Amino acid sequence: MKRLNRIMLFVAMSAVLGLSGPAGAAEPIKLGAFFDLSGPAAAIGTPTKLVAQMVVDQINKAGGINGRPLKLIIGDTEGNPTKAVMVAKKLIEVDKVVALIGPTRTGTGMAVKMKLLQKARVPTFMTVGGDPVIMEGKHGGKNFGSAKWVFKSPQRSSVAVKKILGFMEKRGIKRIAIATCADGFGRDGKRWLAKLAPKFGIEVVAEESFQPTDKDMTAQLAKIKATGPQAIVCWTIGPAGAIFAKNVKQLGITIPLYQCHGLPDPKYIELAGAASEGNIMPSTKLMAADQLPDSDPQKAVIRKFIHLYNDVYHYNRQFPINTHSGYAWDAIYMVANAMKKAGTDPAKLRDAIEQTKDYVGVSGIYTLSPKDHNGLGTDSMVIVQIRGGKWKLLE
Repeated sequence: MKRLNRIMLFVAMSAVLGLSGPAGAAEPIKLGAFFDLSGPAAAIGTPTKLVAQMVVDQINKAGGINGRPLKLIIGDTEGNPTKAVMVAKKLIEVDKVVALIGPTRTGTGMAVKMKLLQKARVPTFMTVGGDPVIMEGKHGGKNFGSAKWVFKSPQRSSVAVKKILGFMEKRGIKRIAIATCADGFGRDGKRWLAKLAPKFGIEVVAEESFQPTDKDMTAQLAKIKATGPQAIVCWTIGPAGAIFAKNVKQLGITIPLYQCHGLPDPKYIELAGAASEGNIMPSTKLMAADQLPDSDPQKAVIRKFIHLYNDVYHYNRQFPINTHSGYAWDAIYMVANAMKKAGTDPAKLRDAIEQTKDYVGVSGIYTLSPKDHNGLGTDSMVIVQIRGGKWKLLE
């Protein structure tokens, strides 16, 4: 009886003090993850969710966060800003997550930032492409202070624009036309293209826009063709980019088509078909992994990611790797690394994330700061071209 009492006392004390061996025996740390699991961007959001779970598995197998396992709590934004706010609010207030990962699109990310994070003050590492989620002022929203709690793992739109324009400048392109989606991501791209083009000696001779659900952009392209540009830049994600490429081919437009950093994806080639041939776009190094020099410090990390994704978890059977694939991996690892140093107190965790230095990820080598909650430059990106249905590294 005394021995049984001693055992029961030890178990009780262990529960109180958090004493345990392998990660999984201690109380889990809840991490919220909300993505477009349905709606137009589900083809991006669903594999992002799978990668998030893969990362959490890897962290827990390695001992978790100071002996405590991570537990992923999943939510579907449905690609709807209002729904995204509702999901994020539930994750914070009901599920009591210590940080958020996601969402998928810039518009939903902005809604969460503007309507929730100013008050909730929960560290949020977004996987969206647009810059406004980590900006204040005119283009970052009116709720000053909300960006303090937001970080993002994909390259800034401004970085991707600089990569494209720099590549064009080297090739003597002086006149371009731009066609951008009339959503948050598209508007962000349009703003940066118009602002930065003159700095590279490039003139924007035409600006057209389209809706993400449009099925035909030939009217916009006819106007573009009449202005005589040397190249066209299209700024969108999802099926609209493939439709645009098909319309370019249908109209017999032969000048180069540049797509944005959101479209290096086998799905794009599948949807655009022959119209994708020759298209040029900035990308994470993930899409040209085998073409990277062995001296690139990211190469080993990218190879490990590809091995896990393809050979261990077999996600490639349904969702072949694309440029978005590493965003959740990088976001969660940076949050986890910060937790190991600062614990789960929101303010301390936020500060620790902001102090991330030289984190070698799938999508780049990140160095964050109070003035830069992305931490990536143009050197984190490559320029690729579709040749024979494959990604050819150009720069």
